[in-house]
Parts: sequence; C-alpha cells; structure tokens
Amino acid sequence: MTEILNNKRQFDLEERTAKFSEEVIELCKKVPRNVINDPINNQLVRSGTSIGANYCEANGASSRKDFKNKIFICKKEAKETKYWLRIMAKAAPELADECRTLWKEAQELTLIFSKIASSTH
Repeated sequence: MTEILNNKRQFDLEERTAKFSEEVIELCKKVPRNVINDPINNQLVRSGTSIGANYCEANGASSRKDFKNKIFICKKEAKETKYWLRIMAKAAPELADECRTLWKEAQELTLIFSKIASSTH
C-alpha cells in the first residue's frame, strides 16, 4: 500500500511542485547572506514557490481559458526559476550541484507545463 501511495505522489503534479518548492526553500536557507545573494535568493524563492501555487490555482480554475492561463504562468515561473538557479550557482558556487539538480527538475516542469498548455484547447 505504501508503495502505491509513493508511486501516486511521484506522478501527482501538485505534490511534485510542492516538493520542488520545499527543496528551493531548503537551498535558499543555505545561501550565504550578502548584498549579491540576497536579491537572487528572494527572486528564486518567489519564482520557485510560485509554480506550485499557480498549479493549485489552475486546478481550481473557473473555465478552460482560466486553466490554460494559469498553466502558462506555471511554465513562465518554471523558466524564470531556471534562470535564477543558474545565477545562484554562479553567486554561491558551493551550492552549484544542488542548483543543477533543481534546474533539471525545473526544466522537466517547464516541459510538462508546455505540453499541458499546448494540449489544452
């Protein structure tokens, strides 16, 4: 039963985006505070956590058009998160490996939301 629940969570996009948000927050907690890192950190937290929030809103959309718009926002936020992860890897090189791992997940989310948006008529 636990294996079935774990499998369901793996393919549950709400769960996946929430987990991604949590991992972004954990990364950002490790970033040394300074005048360069602080604005990058803020932007990364905003875009990285916005993906899941907008996906939850999409699931509660009042119309197909509203759903598609929210999915498009998810895609945009995932792309923005990739940008900030790239910049963070440069600003805090000691966290570059974690940034790369999260960048790959953000890329997968971008592709997923692109597919959802293109298949929603």
